[in-house]
Amino acid sequence: MKVIDNNIVINSDNIKSQMRKGILEYCILSILAQNDEAYASTIISELKDAEMIIVEGTLYPLLTRQKNQGLLKYRWEESKQGPPRKYYSLTEKGKLTLKELDNVWNGLVETIKKIKTDKDYFNNVKIHCDSI
Repeated sequence: MKVIDNNIVINSDNIKSQMRKGILEYCILSILAQNDEAYASTIISELKDAEMIIVEGTLYPLLTRQKNQGLLKYRWEESKQGPPRKYYSLTEKGKLTLKELDNVWNGLVETIKKIKTDKDYFNNVKIHCDSI
């Protein structure tokens, strides 16, 4: 929670949390692309290192959803220290989806840059919205 002024309070933690949730699946695909394959705890560790706070209870449903969408596959590997481990990797569909998400992300970043820095762009958007 952040107090901007005596009367205005902004819940910036909630805003950050909502933004993170929106890009977690993209981040998971990106991590798997960089590692070829990864165990769930490795994915969690990399997300935490990147300050994308996440817990196992959040990760596993996302991995299951991405697997069911055909974006991920997994293989089991016996572990010397406990139960077998499930290693995830991208399918061809997952690789293509990641490329498309990269394009979408780059487009969004450019749009935000324009909105924040280009006064003419902002005025054109305002004029368009006012005429609707």
